[in-house]
Formats: sequence, C-alpha cells, structure tokens
Amino acid sequence: MGKLITFIFILFLGLMAYFAVLNRESVTVMVTNDLVYEIPKMALVLISATAGALLMLVVYTIRDTRRLIDNIQAQKRQKKQERIQTLYSRALGAVYAGKTEVAGDALKEILKEDPMNVQALLRLGELAVEKGDLKEALDYFKRALSSDPENAETLLSLVKVKEMMGEHEEALHFIDEILENDPQNMTALFRKREILERLARWDDLIYLQKEIVKQSNDDSEQQMLVGYKYEYGRESLEAGELEKAKKAFRNVLKIDKDFIPAHLGLAEVMVQEENTEEAINYLEKTYQQHKSMIVLARLEDLLLNIGEPSRLIRLYKNSLAENPSDNVLKFFLAKLYYRLEMLDDALETIQGMENPSAFPEIARIKGGIYLKRGQADKAAEEFGTALEMKMTLRLPYCCLNCGHTSEQWAGRCSSCGRWNTYYFNIHDTCRVITDAEQG
Repeated sequence: MGKLITFIFILFLGLMAYFAVLNRESVTVMVTNDLVYEIPKMALVLISATAGALLMLVVYTIRDTRRLIDNIQAQKRQKKQERIQTLYSRALGAVYAGKTEVAGDALKEILKEDPMNVQALLRLGELAVEKGDLKEALDYFKRALSSDPENAETLLSLVKVKEMMGEHEEALHFIDEILENDPQNMTALFRKREILERLARWDDLIYLQKEIVKQSNDDSEQQMLVGYKYEYGRESLEAGELEKAKKAFRNVLKIDKDFIPAHLGLAEVMVQEENTEEAINYLEKTYQQHKSMIVLARLEDLLLNIGEPSRLIRLYKNSLAENPSDNVLKFFLAKLYYRLEMLDDALETIQGMENPSAFPEIARIKGGIYLKRGQADKAAEEFGTALEMKMTLRLPYCCLNCGHTSEQWAGRCSSCGRWNTYYFNIHDTCRVITDAEQG
C-alpha cells in the first residue's frame, strides 16, 4: 500500500513538472486593489491542490473525531444499560423470592443511574402498593408518567391506585387518556367497565359496552349489553321514571325475548301505573310462552293480592292438563292449596306426585296439613323430616351459572354477575345446570 502511494506521489510530481515546462507564463492574482501578485500558473495549481488537500484533511479529522466521541458515548451508554439491566434482574429475582427490601434497594440503585427509568419507577410503585403506602406509590407512578406520558402500563397503574383510594373519577380520567391514544385497548375498556359498574352508571355502561361489542366476537359481550340495558331499566323503575323503564325493558326484549327479568320489570311498570290487570294478562302470556316458574310465582302474588285465587288455580290446572306428569307444577299447586288452607286439595295433589320425597319442602307442607287436622303424630314425623333436611317454607333461588343460592330473587346473580340465571331450588340440589339440561 505504501509503495502504491509513493508511486502515485512521484507520478503526480512528474505531471506537475511536465505541465510546468509547458506553462511557463505567470498569472496575475489580485488580492485587493493595491495588493497584486504575479505567480506561475503551476504554482497556483499547486497552492490550490494543497489548500484542497488541507481542507479535506480538516473535514476527515472532524468526522473521525465525532465518530470517536460517539463511540465513547455509546460504550458508556451500553455499560450503563448493562448495569441497569443487572440491577433490574436482581430486583425481579428478589421480588419473586419475596425479598421486597432487596428489590427496593436494587430499583433505587437504578434510579441513581437513570432517575426517570420508567420500569424501575413502576416496580417501586408496585412495591409501595403491596405494603399499603398508596401515597408513595402514587408519587412513583406520577414520576413514571412524566417520563412517558402515553405509557399505558403507567396509566393503568395510576388507575389501580386511584381505585384503591376511592377516587373513581380520577381513575376514569387516566383510563380515558389511554383510550384517547388507543381507542381499541381492551384492557382499558374492561377496567373502565369495572369502575362504571361499581358506580352503577348504567347509561354510560351501555355506550361503553356497545364499543366493546364492536371489537369483540364473543357472544357473552352481547349478553353483557343486554344486562346493562336491563339494569338501566331497573334503576329507572326504582326511581319512578316509568317511561324510561318501560322503554329499556322493551329494548332488552327486542334483543332477547327470553330475558325473564325484563318481562317481570315490564309487568312491574304496569303495576306501578295502576294497570294490575294488564300486568296479570302480560305475565299469563309470558308464562305460557316460557313456562318460567319465576314468572308463575310473581303471577301468583299478584292474583292473590287482588283476591282471585280461583283464576290462579285454573291456570295451574290448565298447565297440568297440558303436561300431567309435571311434578314441579304439582308441587307449586300443592303449595298454593296449603297457602289457601285448602288442605284436602293440597294433600291430594301431593299424593298424585311421583316421588314427592324428591321435593324436600313437601315434608313441611304435609306436617302443616296434619297439624291443622289435629294429627299430631303424623305432623311431628313430617316436621322431623323437614328439620333433618334443614328446609324452610320459603324456596331459595339458585344460579344455574355458578350454583350460588339466594333467599331473594334478582335479575342478576350477586356471585358471578350473570343475568337471567336464577331458578327455584326446589329439590335442594343447587348446582350449575349444563347446556344439555337447559335444552
């Protein structure tokens, strides 16, 4: 390489000497009006070439110096990053081992290297949450947010702390910041739904759930939308806003005609509008369509309240005529007879049931019948059976989705949060009903 450069340099000098022989005349170079020089042409060429070479040397020197500085800085950053990564790995290992103090010390060492390290700030915030220091956690999360204002993980951490502090509106504000940057962030949408449910803001929930349904192909999300519309109607009913309630219940039934709570809600609107007869007719029609014992129980209460037990008995008998082997209907009819103190009819209905012992409450009813007839021994025997079964005269409700039992009926299970799942726990065997059994 050195020989080649030497050869090129000698060749260049030879060319310059050759051109100098051919171009001996001088060139006038005027620097100012008073400063004029006479120099040979080749001298001017050599001066120009030398100046160009010097300029290129300066340019390359500056470039190489910058590269050297960048390389040194990159090496420093790499070493710093390696130290941070080592400390972060140590912190995570300590967290998994339950050594929170060691983890905290390692994370604080990271902040000495990089005061705005988002991951270290987030982990320190989480450790503060674990020890119950929400104020300290909030401080760490806010520092992380100032470093990266659009970081979804940071915003969700702030949501969690604000929820724990009971500041739900501020939590919603942080969630809205996430959705402003990423409207399809399902985690943020679900967290917002949880908060709105806790606040019972059904109107807002309906709007939010429509957005979730658009982004999800899950049928359960559509059922959630139906449930929220029902809750909006129920809340309106409780507030005396009957038109709103009626509209909401009808909207629910347009989507799901088998949604029994909405049928009951619509009938309750009619009752509060003092249209009890219309409510009874509506429930009779609903029962005929769905054969729901929940509907029949409400219908029973309404008919007894207006003093028309014969109409109710006729309804039971007509239903039994259509399905003579329906032991559940016979049980409810026997229970009604007992409630009306039609003891002979109650006992006759019970005796007409197949395997009445499958209905634990029958023992209570038979005991009551024998007691009213003065047959104390038989009454004691039946009551003893009932006590062994720990039965009350009031039938509990059971959730077919999770098996939860409740003494009070509700449109939504308080345990699993599903709607339209309560049925009578007649056989005292509350359990989850399979799809095959429902069909």
